Amino acid sequence: MDYLKMTAPCGLGCFDCPMYLANENDELRAVISEKLGLPVEKASCQGCRSEGGQIPFLGMTEPCNVWKCIETKGLSFCSECADFPCDHLHPYADKASEVPHNTKVFNLCLIRKMGLESWAKDKAKRVRETYFKEKWKL
Repeated sequence: MDYLKMTAPCGLGCFDCPMYLANENDELRAVISEKLGLPVEKASCQGCRSEGGQIPFLGMTEPCNVWKCIETKGLSFCSECADFPCDHLHPYADKASEVPHNTKVFNLCLIRKMGLESWAKDKAKRVRETYFKEKWKL
């Protein structure tokens, strides 16, 4: 697995995303198609790095602001930037009210601390599962 290619610059792990997993799972693709009201052939994603910073299933016609920024600055991840964290990663950015991705900054900090491969193999899936499926403990 090419974790750099399959991790968004904002810290989302595309390799654990249902939209990416739907590329190899027809049942999952059918469920996603029905839930999102998409044609079955559009109910998957290759990851934003493969899509030039766009996420076609979200109807994006241009790259997101994070993508534009890292491309301009020649960075791989937002956490490499002197301005990290910035408003491009704000919890309200990029449709976060529809698709919650408040794990971005946390993931980026873990990538910086653990290294990309260690984070991807040992932590990313657990962060996603905790965020989406478990009760929050404050």
